[in-house]
Amino acid sequence: MKENRKVTGQLGVYLQWPLLLSAVIIMMNVVVGAIDATAGLAMCGFTIFYIIIAVGLYLYKKKGLMAGMIDFSAEYAWIQKKLLMDLYIPYAIIDETGRILWLNEQFSQIIKEEKGKIKTLQSMFPDITKETVSNLQEETRIHSTFGESCYRVELKPVVLEKDDLAADVGLSQVSADKSLITVYLFDETEILRLSQEVDDQKMVAGLIYLDNYEEALDSVEEVRRSLLMALIDRKISKYVNRMSGIVKKMEKDKYFFAIKQKYVEELREQRFSILEEVKAVNIGNEMSVTLSIGLGMNGDSYSQNYELARMAMDMALGRGGDQAVVKNREKIEYFGGKSQQQEKTTRVKARVKAHALRELMETKDHLLIMGHKLGDMDSFGASIGIYRMATALNKKAHIVINDITSSVRPMMERFLDNPDYPDDLFLTGEKARELVDGNTILVVVDVNRPSITDAPELLKLARTIVVLDHHRQSSEIISNAVLSYVEPYASSACELVAEVLQYIADGIRIRPQEADAMYAGIVIDTNNFNSQAGVRTFEAAAYLRRNGADITRVRKMFREDMVDYKAKAEAVRHADVYQGAFAISVCPSEGIENPTIVAAQAANELLEIKGIKASVVMSRYNNTIYLSARSIDEVNVQVMMEKLGGGGHRTIAGAQLPGATVEEAKEKLKKAIQEMLEKGEVS
Repeated sequence: MKENRKVTGQLGVYLQWPLLLSAVIIMMNVVVGAIDATAGLAMCGFTIFYIIIAVGLYLYKKKGLMAGMIDFSAEYAWIQKKLLMDLYIPYAIIDETGRILWLNEQFSQIIKEEKGKIKTLQSMFPDITKETVSNLQEETRIHSTFGESCYRVELKPVVLEKDDLAADVGLSQVSADKSLITVYLFDETEILRLSQEVDDQKMVAGLIYLDNYEEALDSVEEVRRSLLMALIDRKISKYVNRMSGIVKKMEKDKYFFAIKQKYVEELREQRFSILEEVKAVNIGNEMSVTLSIGLGMNGDSYSQNYELARMAMDMALGRGGDQAVVKNREKIEYFGGKSQQQEKTTRVKARVKAHALRELMETKDHLLIMGHKLGDMDSFGASIGIYRMATALNKKAHIVINDITSSVRPMMERFLDNPDYPDDLFLTGEKARELVDGNTILVVVDVNRPSITDAPELLKLARTIVVLDHHRQSSEIISNAVLSYVEPYASSACELVAEVLQYIADGIRIRPQEADAMYAGIVIDTNNFNSQAGVRTFEAAAYLRRNGADITRVRKMFREDMVDYKAKAEAVRHADVYQGAFAISVCPSEGIENPTIVAAQAANELLEIKGIKASVVMSRYNNTIYLSARSIDEVNVQVMMEKLGGGGHRTIAGAQLPGATVEEAKEKLKKAIQEMLEKGEVS
């Protein structure tokens, strides 16, 4: 076999150089003979002698030289194979199916205990699939585990062009042009352990606020107030000290604490048990004390962690308190939030926000007022209230509405073709975009999530944005708002606007149709004052009644069509009860102009059934499944809907599932309910 090898390439040229030089010497001999015949004849003898020696060496020594080169090559290949075998890095060769063809000593050491069981790379690393190996086109890196160790697996495709190359490394069973894959293993166990240890030692900044400090103290005898606060201080201190942390009381109802990051997972597993521990403190106080906790972690510095904690606290308070919020850079987690936020009896905040809104309005020329998609009466009524504020301050205002729902149309018709209102009172989002300039205020009502506003593009165009809403905040918020008045305790956006109306300017008179619109918004959102209605809700309703709101007129305006009523009855009739306490149903959508409104009404009806803690009614509209969720006090349906990408209020919430079927939506809903039950998020 050695003798049959052909010498090619640069080695062949190197072996032929004496023959090439012979041609040069012959040419020199001819030139010398032309000059002098005697000298040429003498040189001819030497030329013939040189040619004989050169040809002889080339012909007779070529085979021996080639044999020596092949012996050297074989020895070199053996050295390469030995180096691969003894390579400190675990190394193997697999085929396109993942079958291990060859492996070195280090690789063998790793699988020595299960060597007979492991035939393919997939059986060793389940994270590597057969498809990953067969479709490998470029170098790939995969992190996986084997036994108790973590590895970085690097796969690199290699193409063998000749059978002999495969044979040189001991792979004679591999055919020509067969694709092979080299496998390198890098043990990351220690690196990951040290990295985790570094993460565990990071400082996490935290804030604890008492939500209802003043109210709780007012509910207990004066002589016991200091004891109540001492017990709360002691519980908070013990809770933090148990994690080897430090806690410092900054104000009478505010605490700062710092712990190591390794304890955060423990807090998650315990669902921040301090929330329930503090509520259990009772020395005769009629009102339980509730906490809000904000945690900031994984910032670039201690100060950034503190800022993250402040943002988390703002989020917790904006969602109603009695909960913990963990902000890990962009990721936000929520815990708790099972109790209802206590209504504030003071209107100081409403007055401050009203004065701030007036100052903003006075610096701009006109307003755009916008609610949420498929606006309801609360959104419409609040928009009308903001419009009245603008006209009282002699500012031009427009209300942005793209889709007019059946629930809004009866009230809206009272403003259309009315000489008391301009023809351009209502605009679509497209026309509103043309009016936005540096002197425009965009007021967003009844929504604080950018994605579900009626015209999200306006949020990017307007420089001055004001938000008034009563829904609990989620991780998606209107972040560039100049003024934000979000109060989850409020029953409706109309309630907030009615309070602001009383402080923004003196002597503002609301017209009867405007009062009707705002009153209707409160009635709809409170389900005729049966849900989420507090003292300030009735005060706002009384203010609107004094300004001409007519209860009978509102009631007659929102009577249901027979088709809608039958659809609602069908939804109630076919409701299923899941886990003995959750009513789930589907509202028919055929022939219904706005099935989402009917679904919400059906969800309210289902709460009247004994034993039902929460109700969810689904409806299909524009190839999207809409979920309307309602509860009384035992279930936070906002948390439930957030698990499905939605949100809302503690007792009133919803979600949208584009492209999903009813069965898929039911499965997702049941999974969310089961998760809440397992985590103890249901009272």
